[in-house]
Amino acid sequence: MYREKATLFFENRIFFICPCHFGLESVLKREITDLGYEVTQVEDGKVCFEGDWQAVCYANVFLRSAERVLVRAGSFHAETYEELFQGTRAIPWERYLPRDAKFWVAKAASVRSKLFSPRDIQSVMKKAMVERMAQKYHLVSFPETGASFPVRVTLMKDEVTVGIDTTGISLHKRGYRLLTAKAPISETLAAALILLTPWRKDRILVDPFCGSGTFPIEAAMIAANIAPGMNREFLSESWEHLIPKKLWYDVIDDAGSRIDDQIETDIQGYDIDGEIVKAARENARNAGVDHLIHFQRRPVSELNHPKKYGFVITNPPYGERLEEKKALPALYREIGEAFDRLDSWSEYVITSYDQAEKYIGRKADKNRKIYNGMIKTYLYQFLGPKPPRRDVRP
Repeated sequence: MYREKATLFFENRIFFICPCHFGLESVLKREITDLGYEVTQVEDGKVCFEGDWQAVCYANVFLRSAERVLVRAGSFHAETYEELFQGTRAIPWERYLPRDAKFWVAKAASVRSKLFSPRDIQSVMKKAMVERMAQKYHLVSFPETGASFPVRVTLMKDEVTVGIDTTGISLHKRGYRLLTAKAPISETLAAALILLTPWRKDRILVDPFCGSGTFPIEAAMIAANIAPGMNREFLSESWEHLIPKKLWYDVIDDAGSRIDDQIETDIQGYDIDGEIVKAARENARNAGVDHLIHFQRRPVSELNHPKKYGFVITNPPYGERLEEKKALPALYREIGEAFDRLDSWSEYVITSYDQAEKYIGRKADKNRKIYNGMIKTYLYQFLGPKPPRRDVRP
Protein backbone atom coordinates (compact mmCIF):
# COMPACT_ATOMS: atom_id res chain seq x y z
CA MET A 1 0.00 0.00 0.00
CA TYR A 2 1.47 3.34 -1.05
CA ARG A 3 -0.19 5.73 1.32
CA GLU A 4 -0.96 6.10 4.97
CA LYS A 5 -4.50 6.86 6.07
CA ALA A 6 -5.23 10.56 5.94
CA THR A 7 -7.68 12.56 8.01
CA LEU A 8 -10.96 12.94 6.15
CA PHE A 9 -12.04 16.50 5.52
CA PHE A 10 -15.66 15.44 5.27
CA GLU A 11 -17.55 12.77 7.11
CA ASN A 12 -18.42 10.93 3.91
CA ARG A 13 -15.94 9.32 1.59
CA ILE A 14 -15.30 10.86 -1.81
CA PHE A 15 -15.94 8.99 -5.04
CA PHE A 16 -13.61 9.36 -7.99
CA ILE A 17 -13.77 8.60 -11.70
CA CYS A 18 -10.62 7.84 -13.70
CA PRO A 19 -11.06 7.69 -17.49
CA CYS A 20 -8.62 5.43 -19.34
CA HIS A 21 -8.13 3.82 -22.76
CA PHE A 22 -10.90 1.44 -23.79
CA GLY A 23 -9.68 -2.11 -23.33
CA LEU A 24 -7.18 -1.36 -20.56
CA GLU A 25 -9.49 -0.91 -17.58
CA SER A 26 -7.99 -3.96 -15.82
CA VAL A 27 -4.57 -2.30 -15.77
CA LEU A 28 -5.92 0.88 -14.15
CA LYS A 29 -7.97 -1.14 -11.68
CA ARG A 30 -4.83 -2.93 -10.51
CA GLU A 31 -2.96 0.37 -10.21
CA ILE A 32 -5.68 1.92 -8.05
CA THR A 33 -5.86 -1.20 -5.86
CA ASP A 34 -2.08 -1.13 -5.45
CA LEU A 35 -2.37 2.46 -4.22
CA GLY A 36 -4.58 1.12 -1.43
CA TYR A 37 -7.95 2.43 -2.60
CA GLU A 38 -11.16 0.47 -3.06
CA VAL A 39 -12.39 0.16 -6.64
CA THR A 40 -16.17 0.55 -6.69
CA GLN A 41 -16.97 0.14 -10.39
CA VAL A 42 -15.28 -0.74 -13.68
CA GLU A 43 -16.93 0.35 -16.93
CA ASP A 44 -15.86 0.78 -20.53
CA GLY A 45 -13.15 3.41 -20.52
CA LYS A 46 -13.20 4.27 -16.81
CA VAL A 47 -12.57 2.97 -13.31
CA CYS A 48 -14.29 4.38 -10.21
CA PHE A 49 -12.95 4.25 -6.67
CA GLU A 50 -13.46 5.85 -3.28
CA GLY A 51 -10.98 7.63 -1.09
CA ASP A 52 -10.24 10.87 0.71
CA TRP A 53 -8.82 14.21 -0.42
CA GLN A 54 -5.30 12.84 -0.19
CA ALA A 55 -6.35 10.40 -2.93
CA VAL A 56 -6.47 13.34 -5.36
CA CYS A 57 -2.72 13.80 -4.82
CA TYR A 58 -1.79 10.11 -4.92
CA ALA A 59 -3.91 9.29 -7.97
CA ASN A 60 -2.62 12.24 -10.01
CA VAL A 61 1.02 11.70 -9.09
CA PHE A 62 1.23 7.89 -9.20
CA LEU A 63 -1.25 6.52 -11.74
CA ARG A 64 0.40 5.64 -15.05
CA SER A 65 -2.61 4.51 -17.12
CA ALA A 66 -5.31 7.03 -16.09
CA GLU A 67 -6.11 9.99 -18.34
CA ARG A 68 -7.31 12.23 -15.52
CA VAL A 69 -8.87 12.11 -12.02
CA LEU A 70 -12.40 13.41 -11.51
CA VAL A 71 -14.34 13.93 -8.29
CA ARG A 72 -17.77 12.45 -8.88
CA ALA A 73 -20.03 15.32 -7.84
CA GLY A 74 -23.30 13.51 -8.58
CA SER A 75 -25.35 11.34 -10.91
CA PHE A 76 -29.02 11.30 -11.88
CA HIS A 77 -31.49 10.42 -14.65
CA ALA A 78 -32.48 13.10 -17.15
CA GLU A 79 -34.52 12.89 -20.34
CA THR A 80 -35.42 16.60 -20.53
CA TYR A 81 -33.50 19.82 -20.00
CA GLU A 82 -35.69 20.57 -16.99
CA GLU A 83 -34.61 17.28 -15.41
CA LEU A 84 -31.00 18.10 -16.28
CA PHE A 85 -31.37 21.52 -14.65
CA GLN A 86 -32.96 20.18 -11.48
CA GLY A 87 -30.53 17.27 -11.19
CA THR A 88 -27.55 19.60 -11.56
CA ARG A 89 -29.03 22.10 -9.11
CA ALA A 90 -29.48 19.34 -6.51
CA ILE A 91 -25.72 18.60 -6.45
CA PRO A 92 -24.08 20.15 -3.34
CA TRP A 93 -21.69 22.34 -5.30
CA GLU A 94 -20.89 24.37 -2.19
CA ARG A 95 -19.16 21.30 -0.79
CA TYR A 96 -16.46 21.70 -3.43
CA LEU A 97 -16.60 25.23 -4.85
CA PRO A 98 -15.77 28.33 -2.77
CA ARG A 99 -17.70 31.55 -3.33
CA ASP A 100 -15.03 32.98 -5.68
CA ALA A 101 -14.62 29.77 -7.72
CA LYS A 102 -14.23 29.88 -11.48
CA PHE A 103 -16.55 27.13 -12.72
CA TRP A 104 -17.82 25.98 -16.09
CA VAL A 105 -18.87 22.81 -17.93
CA ALA A 106 -15.71 22.09 -19.88
CA LYS A 107 -16.92 19.00 -21.71
CA ALA A 108 -20.26 17.26 -22.30
CA ALA A 109 -20.53 13.86 -23.98
CA SER A 110 -23.80 12.14 -24.85
CA VAL A 111 -24.24 8.51 -25.91
CA ARG A 112 -27.67 7.07 -26.76
CA SER A 113 -29.44 9.76 -24.72
CA LYS A 114 -32.36 12.02 -25.51
CA LEU A 115 -30.26 15.07 -24.67
CA PHE A 116 -27.45 15.18 -27.17
CA SER A 117 -26.40 18.79 -27.83
CA PRO A 118 -23.13 19.47 -25.92
CA ARG A 119 -23.63 23.24 -26.10
CA ASP A 120 -27.17 23.11 -24.70
CA ILE A 121 -26.16 20.64 -21.97
CA GLN A 122 -23.29 22.91 -20.95
CA SER A 123 -25.50 26.03 -20.89
CA VAL A 124 -28.28 24.44 -18.83
CA MET A 125 -25.88 22.96 -16.31
CA LYS A 126 -23.99 26.22 -15.86
CA LYS A 127 -27.27 28.06 -15.11
CA ALA A 128 -28.22 25.37 -12.58
CA MET A 129 -24.83 25.61 -10.87
CA VAL A 130 -25.12 29.42 -10.67
CA GLU A 131 -28.60 29.19 -9.12
CA ARG A 132 -27.42 26.69 -6.50
CA MET A 133 -24.33 28.71 -5.64
CA ALA A 134 -26.31 31.97 -5.50
CA GLN A 135 -28.72 30.43 -3.03
CA LYS A 136 -26.02 28.91 -0.81
CA TYR A 137 -23.63 31.87 -0.82
CA HIS A 138 -26.31 34.61 -0.98
CA LEU A 139 -24.72 36.18 -4.05
CA VAL A 140 -26.29 37.91 -7.02
CA SER A 141 -23.18 37.61 -9.22
CA PHE A 142 -19.95 35.63 -9.01
CA PRO A 143 -16.48 37.19 -9.34
CA GLU A 144 -14.97 33.85 -10.52
CA THR A 145 -11.51 35.14 -9.60
CA GLY A 146 -10.50 32.12 -7.52
CA ALA A 147 -9.42 28.56 -8.27
CA SER A 148 -10.72 26.77 -11.37
CA PHE A 149 -13.25 23.94 -11.23
CA PRO A 150 -13.93 22.59 -14.74
CA VAL A 151 -16.85 20.16 -14.84
CA ARG A 152 -17.10 17.17 -17.16
CA VAL A 153 -20.42 15.46 -17.76
CA THR A 154 -21.35 12.21 -19.49
CA LEU A 155 -24.87 11.20 -20.52
CA MET A 156 -25.16 7.48 -21.15
CA LYS A 157 -28.64 6.17 -21.93
CA ASP A 158 -30.10 9.20 -20.11
CA GLU A 159 -28.00 8.60 -16.99
CA VAL A 160 -26.02 11.72 -16.15
CA THR A 161 -22.64 11.47 -14.42
CA VAL A 162 -21.05 14.72 -13.29
CA GLY A 163 -17.37 15.01 -12.41
CA ILE A 164 -15.08 17.85 -11.35
CA ASP A 165 -11.68 17.67 -12.98
CA THR A 166 -8.78 17.67 -10.50
CA THR A 167 -6.08 17.15 -13.12
CA GLY A 168 -6.25 19.94 -15.70
CA ILE A 169 -3.90 19.06 -18.55
CA SER A 170 -4.31 15.34 -19.25
CA LEU A 171 -2.12 12.92 -17.30
CA HIS A 172 -0.46 11.68 -20.48
CA LYS A 173 1.43 14.99 -20.45
CA ARG A 174 4.24 13.86 -18.15
CA GLY A 175 6.38 16.83 -19.14
CA TYR A 176 9.35 14.95 -20.58
CA ARG A 177 8.27 14.58 -24.21
CA LEU A 178 9.24 17.91 -25.72
CA LEU A 179 10.13 16.38 -29.08
CA THR A 180 7.74 14.01 -30.85
CA ALA A 181 7.77 11.74 -33.86
CA LYS A 182 4.94 11.39 -36.35
CA ALA A 183 1.87 9.63 -34.83
CA PRO A 184 3.39 9.10 -31.37
CA ILE A 185 1.76 6.73 -28.92
CA SER A 186 0.58 8.50 -25.76
CA GLU A 187 2.48 8.08 -22.51
CA THR A 188 -0.55 6.67 -20.68
CA LEU A 189 -1.25 4.09 -23.40
CA ALA A 190 2.40 3.05 -23.58
CA ALA A 191 2.58 2.61 -19.81
CA ALA A 192 -0.69 0.64 -19.73
CA LEU A 193 0.49 -1.73 -22.47
CA ILE A 194 3.77 -2.36 -20.64
CA LEU A 195 1.90 -3.02 -17.39
CA LEU A 196 -0.36 -5.44 -19.27
CA THR A 197 2.61 -7.67 -20.12
CA PRO A 198 4.65 -9.87 -17.75
CA TRP A 199 7.74 -7.70 -18.36
CA ARG A 200 9.75 -6.82 -15.28
CA LYS A 201 12.76 -4.57 -14.81
CA ASP A 202 15.24 -7.46 -14.84
CA ARG A 203 14.05 -8.58 -18.31
CA ILE A 204 15.15 -7.27 -21.72
CA LEU A 205 12.81 -4.88 -23.53
CA VAL A 206 13.29 -3.65 -27.10
CA ASP A 207 11.17 -1.27 -29.18
CA PRO A 208 12.34 -1.43 -32.84
CA PHE A 209 10.03 1.48 -33.82
CA CYS A 210 10.74 3.68 -30.82
CA GLY A 211 9.91 7.05 -32.43
CA SER A 212 10.15 9.69 -29.70
CA GLY A 213 11.03 6.97 -27.19
CA THR A 214 7.77 6.62 -25.30
CA PHE A 215 7.81 2.84 -24.73
CA PRO A 216 11.46 2.70 -23.55
CA ILE A 217 11.06 5.81 -21.40
CA GLU A 218 7.86 4.59 -19.72
CA ALA A 219 9.50 1.18 -19.14
CA ALA A 220 12.54 2.84 -17.57
CA MET A 221 10.33 4.97 -15.32
CA ILE A 222 8.49 1.83 -14.21
CA ALA A 223 11.81 0.04 -13.60
CA ALA A 224 13.20 2.96 -11.56
CA ASN A 225 9.86 3.45 -9.76
CA ILE A 226 9.59 7.07 -10.89
CA ALA A 227 6.05 8.33 -10.36
CA PRO A 228 4.81 9.72 -13.69
CA GLY A 229 3.27 12.90 -12.26
CA MET A 230 5.91 14.01 -9.79
CA ASN A 231 7.41 16.68 -12.07
CA ARG A 232 4.28 18.43 -13.30
CA GLU A 233 1.48 20.57 -11.92
CA PHE A 234 -2.20 19.79 -11.36
CA LEU A 235 -5.26 22.00 -11.40
CA SER A 236 -6.37 20.99 -7.90
CA GLU A 237 -3.14 22.21 -6.31
CA SER A 238 -4.98 25.53 -6.00
CA TRP A 239 -7.91 23.94 -4.10
CA GLU A 240 -6.38 24.82 -0.75
CA HIS A 241 -9.75 24.92 1.04
CA LEU A 242 -10.01 21.18 0.30
CA ILE A 243 -6.43 19.95 -0.11
CA PRO A 244 -3.77 21.63 2.07
CA LYS A 245 -0.45 22.22 0.32
CA LYS A 246 1.20 19.92 2.84
CA LEU A 247 -0.64 16.93 1.37
CA TRP A 248 0.88 17.61 -2.04
CA TYR A 249 4.35 18.08 -0.52
CA ASP A 250 4.02 14.85 1.45
CA VAL A 251 2.96 12.85 -1.61
CA ILE A 252 5.78 14.26 -3.76
CA ASP A 253 8.27 13.49 -0.97
CA ASP A 254 6.86 9.96 -0.79
CA ALA A 255 7.25 9.58 -4.56
CA GLY A 256 10.83 10.83 -4.41
CA SER A 257 11.76 8.41 -1.65
CA ARG A 258 10.65 5.46 -3.78
CA ILE A 259 12.92 6.19 -6.76
CA ASP A 260 15.72 3.72 -7.43
CA ASP A 261 17.42 4.88 -10.63
CA GLN A 262 20.75 3.18 -9.92
CA ILE A 263 19.42 -0.16 -11.13
CA GLU A 264 20.78 -2.07 -14.13
CA THR A 265 18.40 -2.43 -17.05
CA ASP A 266 18.47 -3.72 -20.63
CA ILE A 267 15.97 -1.40 -22.33
CA GLN A 268 16.61 -0.52 -25.96
CA GLY A 269 14.97 1.70 -28.55
CA TYR A 270 15.68 1.60 -32.28
CA ASP A 271 14.44 3.68 -35.16
CA ILE A 272 15.47 4.00 -38.80
CA ASP A 273 15.45 7.81 -38.55
CA GLY A 274 18.58 9.19 -36.90
CA GLU A 275 16.98 12.55 -36.06
CA ILE A 276 14.13 10.79 -34.30
CA VAL A 277 16.63 8.77 -32.26
CA LYS A 278 18.25 12.05 -31.15
CA ALA A 279 14.82 13.33 -30.07
CA ALA A 280 14.18 10.12 -28.13
CA ARG A 281 17.48 10.53 -26.27
CA GLU A 282 16.58 14.12 -25.37
CA ASN A 283 13.15 13.05 -24.10
CA ALA A 284 14.76 10.31 -21.99
CA ARG A 285 17.15 12.90 -20.56
CA ASN A 286 14.19 15.11 -19.63
CA ALA A 287 12.60 12.13 -17.87
CA GLY A 288 15.82 11.40 -15.96
CA VAL A 289 16.18 7.89 -17.41
CA ASP A 290 18.60 8.36 -20.31
CA HIS A 291 21.24 6.29 -18.45
CA LEU A 292 18.81 3.34 -18.34
CA ILE A 293 18.08 3.16 -22.09
CA HIS A 294 20.22 2.40 -25.12
CA PHE A 295 18.94 4.21 -28.24
CA GLN A 296 20.34 3.38 -31.67
CA ARG A 297 19.63 4.10 -35.33
CA ARG A 298 18.76 0.66 -36.70
CA PRO A 299 16.11 -0.73 -39.08
CA VAL A 300 13.84 -3.54 -37.95
CA SER A 301 15.54 -5.84 -40.48
CA GLU A 302 18.60 -5.77 -38.21
CA LEU A 303 16.70 -6.53 -35.02
CA ASN A 304 18.51 -9.27 -33.12
CA HIS A 305 19.70 -9.97 -29.60
CA PRO A 306 22.01 -12.65 -28.17
CA LYS A 307 20.02 -13.06 -24.95
CA LYS A 308 16.87 -15.13 -24.55
CA TYR A 309 13.43 -14.49 -23.03
CA GLY A 310 13.21 -10.81 -23.84
CA PHE A 311 10.27 -8.64 -24.85
CA VAL A 312 9.48 -6.63 -27.94
CA ILE A 313 6.81 -3.99 -27.26
CA THR A 314 6.24 -1.74 -30.23
CA ASN A 315 3.93 0.53 -32.20
CA PRO A 316 4.94 0.10 -35.88
CA PRO A 317 3.55 2.28 -38.69
CA TYR A 318 -0.18 1.83 -39.37
CA GLY A 319 -0.18 3.16 -42.92
CA GLU A 320 -3.01 5.60 -42.36
CA ARG A 321 -2.22 7.33 -45.67
CA LEU A 322 -2.68 5.39 -48.93
CA GLU A 323 0.90 5.80 -50.12
CA GLU A 324 2.22 4.52 -46.77
CA LYS A 325 -0.14 1.52 -46.79
CA LYS A 326 1.57 0.11 -49.90
CA ALA A 327 4.80 -0.35 -47.94
CA LEU A 328 3.20 -2.22 -45.04
CA PRO A 329 3.31 -5.82 -46.38
CA ALA A 330 7.10 -5.68 -46.82
CA LEU A 331 7.56 -3.94 -43.46
CA TYR A 332 5.46 -6.48 -41.54
CA ARG A 333 7.29 -9.35 -43.27
CA GLU A 334 10.53 -7.87 -41.89
CA ILE A 335 8.90 -7.73 -38.45
CA GLY A 336 7.95 -11.41 -38.75
CA GLU A 337 11.48 -12.38 -39.82
CA ALA A 338 12.91 -10.51 -36.84
CA PHE A 339 10.51 -12.33 -34.53
CA ASP A 340 11.66 -15.65 -35.98
CA ARG A 341 15.22 -14.79 -34.97
CA LEU A 342 14.02 -14.05 -31.43
CA ASP A 343 12.37 -17.43 -31.02
CA SER A 344 12.35 -17.42 -27.20
CA TRP A 345 11.00 -13.86 -26.92
CA SER A 346 7.51 -12.47 -26.40
CA GLU A 347 6.34 -9.80 -28.82
CA TYR A 348 3.56 -7.25 -28.37
CA VAL A 349 2.52 -5.23 -31.41
CA ILE A 350 -0.15 -2.52 -31.34
CA THR A 351 -1.39 -1.58 -34.81
CA SER A 352 -4.51 -0.78 -36.79
CA TYR A 353 -3.17 -2.70 -39.81
CA ASP A 354 -5.66 -5.53 -40.29
CA GLN A 355 -3.20 -7.70 -42.27
CA ALA A 356 -0.54 -7.66 -39.55
CA GLU A 357 -0.76 -11.37 -38.65
CA LYS A 358 -0.78 -12.41 -42.30
CA TYR A 359 2.50 -10.67 -43.14
CA ILE A 360 4.16 -11.33 -39.78
CA GLY A 361 3.52 -14.95 -40.66
CA ARG A 362 2.07 -16.07 -37.33
CA LYS A 363 -1.28 -15.95 -35.64
CA ALA A 364 -1.12 -14.09 -32.35
CA ASP A 365 -1.63 -16.11 -29.18
CA LYS A 366 -3.85 -13.32 -27.86
CA ASN A 367 -5.47 -10.30 -29.45
CA ARG A 368 -6.98 -7.33 -27.63
CA LYS A 369 -8.97 -4.47 -29.15
CA ILE A 370 -7.77 -1.08 -27.90
CA TYR A 371 -8.71 2.42 -29.00
CA ASN A 372 -5.69 4.65 -29.60
CA GLY A 373 -7.53 7.96 -29.64
CA MET A 374 -10.21 7.53 -32.30
CA ILE A 375 -8.28 4.78 -34.08
CA LYS A 376 -9.36 1.19 -33.45
CA THR A 377 -6.18 -0.82 -32.95
CA TYR A 378 -5.32 -4.36 -31.93
CA LEU A 379 -2.66 -5.51 -29.53
CA TYR A 380 -1.25 -8.68 -31.07
CA GLN A 381 0.44 -10.78 -28.40
CA PHE A 382 2.94 -13.40 -29.52
CA LEU A 383 3.88 -15.21 -26.33
CA GLY A 384 7.27 -16.84 -25.94
CA PRO A 385 8.25 -19.53 -23.41
CA LYS A 386 8.72 -18.61 -19.78
CA PRO A 387 12.36 -18.49 -18.65
CA PRO A 388 13.49 -21.37 -16.41
CA ARG A 389 13.10 -20.69 -12.72
CA ARG A 390 16.27 -19.62 -11.03
CA ASP A 391 17.67 -22.03 -8.48
CA VAL A 392 17.68 -19.94 -5.32
CA ARG A 393 19.96 -21.65 -2.78
CA PRO A 394 19.97 -20.72 0.91
